[in-house]
Amino acid sequence: MPTTLNCENDLILESRSSLRQLAFQNVIYKTTRKHPSLSTISTTVSPASNTYTDKANQSTSPSAIFRSWSTIASSTSTSTHENGNTKDMVKQDNISSWISTRGFNPKTFNCKPPYARFFVIKSYTEDEVYKSIKYEIWTSTEVGNRRLDKAFRDNADKGPIYLFFSVNASGHFCGMAEMLTPVDYASSSSVLARNKGFGVFKVKWIFAKDIPNGQLRHIRIVNNENKPVTNSRDTQELYSEPGREMLKIFFDYRSKTSILDDSKFYDKRQAEMQRLIAQQRPASPEVVILNP
Repeated sequence: MPTTLNCENDLILESRSSLRQLAFQNVIYKTTRKHPSLSTISTTVSPASNTYTDKANQSTSPSAIFRSWSTIASSTSTSTHENGNTKDMVKQDNISSWISTRGFNPKTFNCKPPYARFFVIKSYTEDEVYKSIKYEIWTSTEVGNRRLDKAFRDNADKGPIYLFFSVNASGHFCGMAEMLTPVDYASSSSVLARNKGFGVFKVKWIFAKDIPNGQLRHIRIVNNENKPVTNSRDTQELYSEPGREMLKIFFDYRSKTSILDDSKFYDKRQAEMQRLIAQQRPASPEVVILNP
């Protein structure tokens, strides 16, 4: 049995990039990941109402996050080494530096936090998860946002709200973040496609690493018909014991891959979508061109 699990895990991780590309095949995005140039795309998020300052201050603003991201990513894009292995090493060094700057995958972490609450977050695409890491925001469905918002407010003076992220049909979890603010129902974000006016909240990413489902499938969720945690739906809450076990695995597991490995691919695709939207936007009726 252990051999089977190891094989399954290896196959999942080895086919990771293929799964991503298959998940998004269409006319617009038939591209290969060849170090695309980055385009600065700004986003604004209104301050959350009733923001919990002590938690919110742990995170920087989305614009500051993007500036730090662009600085490191651009240094990778300007590398002109002829040797492919050297390019890979430079890319990994820059990703590692970025992870270190943001404090991802800490060397010490309290895996038994008192009064913490835990939720599984399911996303349709890795693009959305990548943007959450990039801009440190998230949003769920209307029902999901209300569930998370209530949990945050009920637990504000007790303990943190931890969110375990997984993409549907990906075969793995891709990271964990802490919810920093209640849902601001008056705000929205243009960078998250699933945002439909249901509000947005800030998050602080703690772990950014791929963890195969085989490492987590043994964890059963009593409040979800005793199903494996890998079969959870979006915003499924975990009781303390399975939640803490998830934390320990996220902390202990030494992964060689993460969603950040494909940062340039997602940045290029976001830039292309922004460009297409701008091209399709009708000209303002107030603008009159004389003597063109």
